[in-house]
Amino acid sequence: MKLRIIILASLLGLLSACSQLAESAPTLLPVDSLSTVIALTGQAIFATSNALTQAVPATETSLPTNTPKPSTPLPTVTPTFEAGFTEYAQIHFLSPGPMSSVVSPIKLQVMLVAGESKIVQFDLLGEDGRLLQRALKSVDYFPNGVFRVIDLSFEIRAVSEAGYIRISTKDKLGRIQSLNTMPVLLYSIGSNQLNQVGNMIYERTMLEGLEDGDDVFGGVLNLKGRFWPFNDQPVFVELLLSNGEAVSSRILNFEGIDTQSFETTLPYKVTEPTLARLTFRQDNPLINEPDSELKRYIYVYSLEVMLNP
Repeated sequence: MKLRIIILASLLGLLSACSQLAESAPTLLPVDSLSTVIALTGQAIFATSNALTQAVPATETSLPTNTPKPSTPLPTVTPTFEAGFTEYAQIHFLSPGPMSSVVSPIKLQVMLVAGESKIVQFDLLGEDGRLLQRALKSVDYFPNGVFRVIDLSFEIRAVSEAGYIRISTKDKLGRIQSLNTMPVLLYSIGSNQLNQVGNMIYERTMLEGLEDGDDVFGGVLNLKGRFWPFNDQPVFVELLLSNGEAVSSRILNFEGIDTQSFETTLPYKVTEPTLARLTFRQDNPLINEPDSELKRYIYVYSLEVMLNP
């Protein structure tokens, strides 16, 4: 009798366990629903990832390769600079910035106002001034400047050396209208390490009360303004006639490379109204191989004035 009771209790336990397993078994989804479930799960994963991951700004942004219309606003840069320097340079670099480490080819991005000749010269120089590459580009004139992207290729023997990107424009008479330089570090191998251009988007020369095309009377051109030196070299100020001859010149010496005020005069003698180009220029003393035309120039700023007796 006891044996029957034990067997009966065991059977009842087994039946109860089977019933619980049947109740806890998962409900199978139809095959047609699997793709929908996978898609929804993927969206949830990406949404969670985006919510938990902070956005990291890109270290380098490629600008469009097409030329914008003249109404295109200039790049938004927020530099800290001396009061009075608010005019964009006729040639101002967007990338690379000063002392960037670059490998070949350099993707040069620049905003520039073409000279009267509408020909812009792009030079890449080695540390001694030797020419590594030169490109001449036709650029139409727009007052607000145009955007250009130029690839500059180079080969150097050493692993690295200092270099200079030099851009220049000319007027219709062949005189240098503007010239600007960006110092960089050239590497034969590796990857680009680009610095921001910062304050170098602004013109280094600021004149008070004198604009392009102004008339000058009395045999003296009075100059007053501020200058941001590239280096400790003297600044040459000249009045150039149509044939490139200097009718008047001055040398300005500055202490250090901080922005400084200046005031000087340029006496001249003419017998009739004469167009002249007022030019500020500074040299690069590290260049051992000067260009036959651009010399050792590291910076040139100019405007035209009408000289009257």
